[in-house]
Amino acid sequence: MTENILEMRNITKEFPGVRALDRVNFSVKKGSVHALVGENGAGKSTLMNVLGGVYPYGTYSGDIVWEGKVCQFKNIKDSEKAGIAIIHQELALIPYLSIAENLFIGNERAKNGIVDWDLTYNEAKKLLLRVGLKEDPNTLVKDINVGKQQLVEIAKALGKNAKLLVLDEPTAALTERDSRHLLELLKELQKAGMTSILISHKLNEVAAVADTITILRDGKTIETLVDGRDEITEDRIIKGMVGREMTERFPKREANIGKEVAFEIRDWSADNPLIEGKKLLDHVNIKVHKGEIVGLAGLMGAGRTELAMSVFGGLCGKNITGKVFKDGVEIDTGTVQKAIANKIAYVTEDRKTAGLILMDDIRTNITLSSLGKVSSRSVLDPDRETQLAEEYREKLNIKSRSVFQKAGSLSGGNQQKVVLSKWILTEPDVLILDEPTRGIDVGAKYEIYTIINQLASEGKCVIMISSELPEVLGISDRVYVLNEGRVVGELTKEEAKAETVMQCIMANKRLGA
Repeated sequence: MTENILEMRNITKEFPGVRALDRVNFSVKKGSVHALVGENGAGKSTLMNVLGGVYPYGTYSGDIVWEGKVCQFKNIKDSEKAGIAIIHQELALIPYLSIAENLFIGNERAKNGIVDWDLTYNEAKKLLLRVGLKEDPNTLVKDINVGKQQLVEIAKALGKNAKLLVLDEPTAALTERDSRHLLELLKELQKAGMTSILISHKLNEVAAVADTITILRDGKTIETLVDGRDEITEDRIIKGMVGREMTERFPKREANIGKEVAFEIRDWSADNPLIEGKKLLDHVNIKVHKGEIVGLAGLMGAGRTELAMSVFGGLCGKNITGKVFKDGVEIDTGTVQKAIANKIAYVTEDRKTAGLILMDDIRTNITLSSLGKVSSRSVLDPDRETQLAEEYREKLNIKSRSVFQKAGSLSGGNQQKVVLSKWILTEPDVLILDEPTRGIDVGAKYEIYTIINQLASEGKCVIMISSELPEVLGISDRVYVLNEGRVVGELTKEEAKAETVMQCIMANKRLGA
């Protein structure tokens, strides 16, 4: 039997009023791909922060046994020196430095205190070759996509002679192709003896690549599933995560869709601000009825987010043309203020950067777009602000100590509920939801779907954008397929199948070839 490279024994970690980890046991075999799964708030990140020295020895109880020896990591450097590399969802790269410079930050290739750039460049090429990244090491990180940046992070870890890679939601922001490449790389590195811990909410990926899966729930180890011994399926993993069978991924809904078109985007076009002569959007036409959930499907770069952001205040693209109609009347959405005044809301795909002020509390974030409702003569009424925030905290089941808890300390699912609360409070007629369940677990996803269904049942127009095709198909009443900035298909719920969507995309590619 292969020896364990890592054992975490009876790890307990407490914060004021909260026991985040409760005697967690977690063992990883050398040379394995070991998945760590659980709902948001289950304790996955806390456990890895204990391992990585973010929470140093003395702030938790229990033992970390690394390569057969009990270790007491006092900081991140201690953990990295032992050979543990943690790659977080928010990548730790400096955009305006080159790939080579990023690879060796804090680990410079130097002689007599002076960086040897020839050695740096040559070693960078070798590391990039190991991870299958065909880029010049002198390329600035800002000039490569997120998938390639992930590979740079892995190469950076290999440059530090890492023996264990911990990847936290590595495919959350990647295209399907980049995700597949990353997972294949993990298996290739495994053949070379590398051990990996994969944290992911994409259970299909977990089931496909992991040899072993440990499930955490409420800060406790629930069980460990082993490939070849246990049945490893998405449904089996979900049962362990949520503590019950989930026979339906999407809540049932009786659609009550109005006959009249309530929201329409007509002949919408926009140019790429970075590439002269290239279109982001090309004569897009979309209609939504009251009470209808319309999904936008397409590959990464198809133009879905660009459409949403250009309609909502002209936030994306240049030379924007086209018209927006609401209840048959043309409206002006040329600025964010005008879009909000016309009762349109946009839930951004990037909740941490553009959707929330992480350093502020829940109360402030919820009321941010509706200050007129919590102020009198331009003076904020804190009591009214607290009352409304409490109301939405209860209505959307935001799990927190109080409305004064910082948004940045919430789990991904609860952060998303705060963003939704902010926009629901504006009383919109049209909600554009861009990746509303990205990076959150199956239980929280179900709650978000329930909220979306409720909004539709109130007669609101909902436009749903998601890179997860099963999600678009599962929740939408009708689906528009976009490719290269154009609508290439419109499908009813009955017509909308994964195969049909891909046929629309590929047919358009052949026509445009």
